[in-house]
Amino acid sequence: MADDDAKNGFRMTRREFVRYSAATAACLYLGALTTGCGGGAGTGSSQVVVFSDVHFNPFYDPTLFPALVAADAGDWAGVFATSKITAPAARGSDTNYPLLTLALAGVRQRLGASPLVIFTGDILGHGIPQQFYPRYYAGLGIPVPATPDDTAVAAMKSFTDKAVAFFMDQVRVAVGNVPVMFAVGNADSYSGYGPNILDGRLQPDNSFLVNTADLFYTQFLNGAADRESFMETFTVGGYYSAEPAGTDLMVIGLNTILMCQGFSAGPDANDAMVADELDWLDARLAAAAVTGKKVWLLMHAPPGGVPSSTAGLLSNGQIQSAVMMWYPAYQARFLKILSNYPGLVSLALAGHTHMDEYRTLPSAGAIEVTPSISPWFGNDPAFKVFTISGDRWQPADFSALHYDLDTGPAQFTGYYTFSQAYAGSGPLDAALTRLTPALAADAALQATYRGNYYSGNASPAPVLYPYGNTYTPITDTTWPVYWSCIGNLEEADIVKAANALAAG
Repeated sequence: MADDDAKNGFRMTRREFVRYSAATAACLYLGALTTGCGGGAGTGSSQVVVFSDVHFNPFYDPTLFPALVAADAGDWAGVFATSKITAPAARGSDTNYPLLTLALAGVRQRLGASPLVIFTGDILGHGIPQQFYPRYYAGLGIPVPATPDDTAVAAMKSFTDKAVAFFMDQVRVAVGNVPVMFAVGNADSYSGYGPNILDGRLQPDNSFLVNTADLFYTQFLNGAADRESFMETFTVGGYYSAEPAGTDLMVIGLNTILMCQGFSAGPDANDAMVADELDWLDARLAAAAVTGKKVWLLMHAPPGGVPSSTAGLLSNGQIQSAVMMWYPAYQARFLKILSNYPGLVSLALAGHTHMDEYRTLPSAGAIEVTPSISPWFGNDPAFKVFTISGDRWQPADFSALHYDLDTGPAQFTGYYTFSQAYAGSGPLDAALTRLTPALAADAALQATYRGNYYSGNASPAPVLYPYGNTYTPITDTTWPVYWSCIGNLEEADIVKAANALAAG
């Protein structure tokens, strides 16, 4: 860690970091991380709305494209209101304007007195530039070239920026002045693929982060973070921390897309950027510990395996390998950092898979994965409302709300509550840890989990993903793979547990 005061996006020198780390060790020794080395949090409980993977598709009505290009972002709602398409997006497609309005109405109805709202990434629909260029060149009456020219790229970026601004404005209208804490997703970019890749080329490019940083700060965070520190880290790597006013809470928004296989340039090309982010995370956790704050950790893509892709590797009910979300070295360093701060992270949230799932951590705790609003993989749109214990900022329960695409109700409705569906009690992390082995042994619990996984769609079909592979859903045959990815984050452990359960 460099001596420069501004290194890693907050005001801490190397000497202060060493001092904070020593203080953290003292806190751990005294057991102070549960009672706080600083001021205490409030008492009672509150509710926090978490939604993810909206993947808003502004191209859902092709007739609107010229008007959207000509209009400012603030006028897009009026353009969408002229569409003759009024039904929510169907399964296998991204979120259209009718579904977006339904989802945000559901979020608004469930806000209560929540001190913040959480969005775990993927504002934009899949393949925004890939859909933009054919429409753009069609308007010029010429074929799409192999490489779009500079004018077309600039037009695509302008259109994408307007889509982001429109989405954030719609969210802000729904939630009022409440800050929206977030993590960037792999679709939040000018490439349609990852935030540090431009037009599909595996090269670091931060122009999306630079161009949208002010939107993320003003429209989402609503000023609930130090602006200079936010800009220093977000414009370079897409990560930040915030400390909401009136709380003893630090929210850390990571950019885990840098660590993902298939979405980043990967080892060698990305090593320095990931090392900087993980050094920064370590220092932020140390600072939270010494000041008595609890931490909420937000990410888009979680560590561990990719269940659907790994299930596609099954042969005679067994797997020889697993498809992993992150590069192994990055995951190992991340997990090691978390293990140095037991009890500090009271809530870890992710998205990306689009499904209602979770992963348990080897250092205790769990990563709760919020299902998507987008029905891209055949799931019903859904989001969650967490009940938070006020004294430790710890999740005690959650309720899932979904939109049943089969029946088309007037609004999102309550689907299930965790404590009732799984007879779970106590802190949510502990209840999820106990649930994992029970899912392998209890057929009724397994059936409940499998039913909830797709947020209500009881018969999901395999989906041919336009940008790569086939999505393989849960069946009796693939269930061992899905189950093994809950309690195991290392590839060898996933393979061993899946094969053992399949063998009976």
